[in-house]
Amino acid sequence: MNDMSTEGYTTADGRKIGGTLMEMKNITLSFGGVKAITDISFDIKEGEIRAIIGPNGAGKSSMLNVISGFYIPQQGEVWYQGAKRPQMRPYEVARQGIARTFQNIALFDGMSVLDNVMTGRLNHMTTGLFAQGLWKGKAEREEVENRERAEKIIDFLEIQAIRKTPVARLPYGLKKRVELARALAAEPSLLLLDEPMAGMNVEEKEDMSRFILDVNDEFGTTIALIEHDMGVVMDLSDRVVVMDYGKKIGDGTPDEVRNNQDVIDAYLGVSHD
Repeated sequence: MNDMSTEGYTTADGRKIGGTLMEMKNITLSFGGVKAITDISFDIKEGEIRAIIGPNGAGKSSMLNVISGFYIPQQGEVWYQGAKRPQMRPYEVARQGIARTFQNIALFDGMSVLDNVMTGRLNHMTTGLFAQGLWKGKAEREEVENRERAEKIIDFLEIQAIRKTPVARLPYGLKKRVELARALAAEPSLLLLDEPMAGMNVEEKEDMSRFILDVNDEFGTTIALIEHDMGVVMDLSDRVVVMDYGKKIGDGTPDEVRNNQDVIDAYLGVSHD
């Protein structure tokens, strides 16, 4: 047994949120003598959209890297699906059902959109390279099945028209959508989005916001995201955790965070009344 609270909640619009999917307990991460994260705890509930916000240098990306296994904290515990997670490499974390996008787009420019999305299916492929090269029997069936699933994601994100286009030829906003497609192709239980709106114009942000909501609603995917656009954060998120200089200064619903004076002083920039 563990001591995690598993109680869910109901959102303001009546959506039922499940129990605890992940809990970060007293996480501390240092690089040399510099503390990027200091004794931070928060949880992520099943089915919610959980935002992590804060000024530049607050430690948000470091926290996302701890969740995804890129960084190992010096102190604290990561609990996932009711069990304490041992030290894992990123590919082992991915096999647990955690997928992510990156602040700086990390796609294969010389490959088509479809082939990039197919790379998100690697953890679902069981045949070896030799069998895949022969493309017979199980390898053929597996390839067809994974391609069908990739095509469904492409349809869902409305990028059918560019499915055969090399990623290098795409504008920035579409590249961000392809990266989301690749992460979704992994069929994650928890999807981590690192600044999904960064560098986008208003129309592109509206499209991405719609897709994030649709992923959460139609697939039931739990989402944790870092985002600087406060309008987007407040519209999309069920709960928000706020970091500043590696410490947690706020945690709650968008309205609670918006009216938290510590958050206002450190980040939102609204003066005292």
